[in-house]
Amino acid sequence: MPPFVHRITKYDPADRDEHGHYIGSEEPTSDRGAVESAYLQAVAAFAAAAGVDQLAIREPQIPGPAHFGLEPAVEGHGLRGLFPPDLSGFHDGAEISLSVGLELVRAMLRDNGAWCRLEVEDRFAVHVGWDQYVYVRTDKPSESALAHTRALGLFPERLQASPYEADFDEPGVQRPADDDFWARLRWSVAVRQAAVLEEGYVDNASRWHRLTEHTLDAVRARLSPRAKLTVWPDLSADVEAVLAMLPDEGPVELVWEDGNGVITSTIADESEYRALAARTAGARAAAALPLDVDSRHPVFTAVMTDSDGVLRARWRTEPTLSDRNWAFLKTLRRGQIVTGKVTEIAAFGVTFVDIGGFTAMINVPELSWRHIDHPSDVVTVGQEVSAEVLDVDLVRERVPLSLKALQADPMPQFIQQVGQIVTGVVTKLVPFGAFVRVEDREDGLEGLVHNTEMSDAVVQVGAPLLVKILDVDPTRRRITLSHLQALADEGS
Repeated sequence: MPPFVHRITKYDPADRDEHGHYIGSEEPTSDRGAVESAYLQAVAAFAAAAGVDQLAIREPQIPGPAHFGLEPAVEGHGLRGLFPPDLSGFHDGAEISLSVGLELVRAMLRDNGAWCRLEVEDRFAVHVGWDQYVYVRTDKPSESALAHTRALGLFPERLQASPYEADFDEPGVQRPADDDFWARLRWSVAVRQAAVLEEGYVDNASRWHRLTEHTLDAVRARLSPRAKLTVWPDLSADVEAVLAMLPDEGPVELVWEDGNGVITSTIADESEYRALAARTAGARAAAALPLDVDSRHPVFTAVMTDSDGVLRARWRTEPTLSDRNWAFLKTLRRGQIVTGKVTEIAAFGVTFVDIGGFTAMINVPELSWRHIDHPSDVVTVGQEVSAEVLDVDLVRERVPLSLKALQADPMPQFIQQVGQIVTGVVTKLVPFGAFVRVEDREDGLEGLVHNTEMSDAVVQVGAPLLVKILDVDPTRRRITLSHLQALADEGS
């Protein structure tokens, strides 16, 4: 059964034009009196009809630098007396009593401070919109609440849905702050890719934390539930240089660490730079972050999971390249066969392969079961290859591949030749013996003739040599040969 959604307003539907726009005399701001009280009583009536006495705060926010409310912003965001000054308890998923919820509705009706959705899973929801439009959703009819609302002088209207329903159906998957995330963060801090964590505990407000290998666990323990997390590189110790490079026009976010180690951020434009320089006097480090999403370059992001490890927050962070890599790596598994294009053969021998926009790698030993002198003996740049995934390293964001895993290993088949005498080609002389190619092909398998199994004959690289195959060990990749025994068997 579809939900029952009603828009509750103080505006008489009779006072709307043909386009649905209100043309009556009611003011869109709060009267702080009887009408505001009527709204709260109406919401309470719907809650009672739904059997609701507890609500969950969802997607809380406070006014940003630019306040667009109809009424002037107030100190404390309208939450004084409801939550501590640090807003602990005002977070996504926080459970509150109906009485506190009604006070939040009052604050939102005044349109000068905090905002949030108030919900009880699929049973009940209250959304406060512009101009004191209130939307109530219930999972069953509420005729008594409707009658009470009308008696209060308000106008309930049935709708298909609230325009303030959460809509976070963006493409991609939100990265959770799970154990994999924290392992990645710990590694990033250790290799100095990351040093600062931005905690978005509500929309439009952040706390900043300095990260070291020693402080990471303590920072994690005091983060707000379901907070949005953004990991940044280290701040610059050259504060003067940061201030000197601020843009000539437009706002920028400046983040700085003061002499006490407290990290602060503010948004300012060119008219405020002089005051900003005074505020940052004595700062240890700073960074200027563009406000344009495409120009900001955090290391990676996530959203805090609940204590059971489940991600229930609906809001999203802006994905970084690392976040997109994480989403792709989560689709891979060991043993999976992937297809990609060779993009580079590095000077040190590693072959890089693009698999779906992610660069995986093939180390030289995984190119072939047989000996090769260089990866170009097997692959070329631009070639499409299929390979097996050996591992998925979410911490270092690495995926090693193997070409040879899809090829037949010739060595086990070579076991049947143990005891045979063959003529091979000497490929290398070493202090302890000689390596001899015993398979009739350029990349054929090689075995070792130890000095103790060699005659007094002069041996040269490239020369043929009669040998007996003594042993084939596929696990250790070793073939043991004897020149002496081959001569003895031939002589007999």
